[in-house]
Amino acid sequence: HPPPVATDKEEQKRLLENRPDQPQNPKVLRIAIIGAPNAGKSTLSNQLLGRKVFPVSKKVHTTRCKAWGVITHEDTQLIILDTPGLTNPLKAKRHNLDEAMLTDPWDSMKHADLVLVLVDVSDHWTRNSLSKEVLKCLSQFPHIPSVLVLNKVDILKKKFLLLEIVTDLTEGIVNGKKLEVKSALKQDSGSSAKSPLHITQASLPESKVPGSPFGQEKNQTQEGSGLDKSSDVGGAGTGEAQGPNHHGPEVLKDTKGWPHFQDIFMLAALHGEEVDTLKRYLLMQAKPGPWEFHSDVLTNQSPQEICDNIIREKVLEYLPLEVPYGVTQVTEAWEEGECGELLIMQSLLVPRESHKRMLIGRGGKVISRIAREAGQDLMNAFLCDVCLKLKVEVK
Repeated sequence: HPPPVATDKEEQKRLLENRPDQPQNPKVLRIAIIGAPNAGKSTLSNQLLGRKVFPVSKKVHTTRCKAWGVITHEDTQLIILDTPGLTNPLKAKRHNLDEAMLTDPWDSMKHADLVLVLVDVSDHWTRNSLSKEVLKCLSQFPHIPSVLVLNKVDILKKKFLLLEIVTDLTEGIVNGKKLEVKSALKQDSGSSAKSPLHITQASLPESKVPGSPFGQEKNQTQEGSGLDKSSDVGGAGTGEAQGPNHHGPEVLKDTKGWPHFQDIFMLAALHGEEVDTLKRYLLMQAKPGPWEFHSDVLTNQSPQEICDNIIREKVLEYLPLEVPYGVTQVTEAWEEGECGELLIMQSLLVPRESHKRMLIGRGGKVISRIAREAGQDLMNAFLCDVCLKLKVEVK
């Protein structure tokens, strides 16, 4: 079971400053998760961690800052760098975003050993090409191994579209081998394979991870499984791709995909489907090296930051459009109650009287729902009873 986050700021600080309890042969892997806003990066991070410490909402730019999550499993430590969605200066200005949201994702890449590129396949406007920001990010750091993760596959009714999406996003090349979509696809538009994970390639190295979609044994695959990894690209008959070159902005202009992914995963992060498969794969990618955190650490965020983010998530969820982006949070009280419960009181300051009415809701329904749901999430993060009180004021 993942450890809870300490409720006391000083205790959490001590934990973060503690020397890591190194096992005999420690292994470590730093993972940057990048993608367009709202692709599901924080949801995936929470599922991998096994406890909710990152805010999640359907609104874009819920994640405002760079935060790290820590998974410690036996002798291996995975450090997840949860990053804001890659955006551009124009959109940043529209959503009142600070400078850090433009630089943090790039910053995370500098620390990463592996990058997961998350794509929301339920969004038919964006699913067939990687955003310019993501491509720019990958081309700036071509030496970092990258893995394509297709998220929300449960929402996609026509599973055969996954073949087309994979081909577009990889430019038909994965791990240095060319993908060929077999023409003998017997699926009609209404068919939906139970698990879209069993997409295979023909010439596979034996040592692939069993859970990786391209590591399935041939006899496990479904009929007409779609992708055939036939001809080698780059390596002289070895199946090894030559290292990706640094692509300039001119080259990126006409590019839709990235031909240097080493693997592909398909999952539904919200329901935890196939997240364990990805987690096993990540644990196996870890390299020998000292742990960075004590095994009792789950995140580098302070308890107050987690609290602010989770309350903000609910405010974003239940208020229309731009209103939540103008809310300021002030923590008035943070103390232990008589029965050991955590008492938190927070003021939400809004710029207009109309916003105050919206946030309180008829008969106080909206604000009490926010307090109730945020309180539940905080109990999950801190593993203790939480009594959360919220009040709304015009600033």
